[in-house]
Amino acid sequence: MTAQITITEHSRATAIDWIRRAPEGSVVTFARPKRTNSQNDKMWAALTDISRAKPLGRMHTPDIWKSLMMKACGHEVQFLTGIDGEPFPAGFRTSKMNKEQMSELIEFILMWGAENGVRFGDEALA
Repeated sequence: MTAQITITEHSRATAIDWIRRAPEGSVVTFARPKRTNSQNDKMWAALTDISRAKPLGRMHTPDIWKSLMMKACGHEVQFLTGIDGEPFPAGFRTSKMNKEQMSELIEFILMWGAENGVRFGDEALA
């Protein structure tokens, strides 16, 4: 049995009941809430603004900027060489981040962009 619930007083009572009835060897996992769609939209808007601004003369796609920003924030990201000899990012995905991690990443992106002369549009600043 797999269930995903948001914690409320009622859901706590339900979870306690499930734990009491769970068969021996069952596994229970608690996790922080995942990043929101609005956080994701804000991140991509900011990364697109950075990509268009070409700060420090660096011309990267928003996806490459995402990987560079994640790496700068200490997240596990690798840059591999593709079959065409060009590097590409692989590793940690923002869909696996919790809300707090995503907020920290967005704050870093906006701070770095501001320090490097990027003018962010309304979507990135919303």
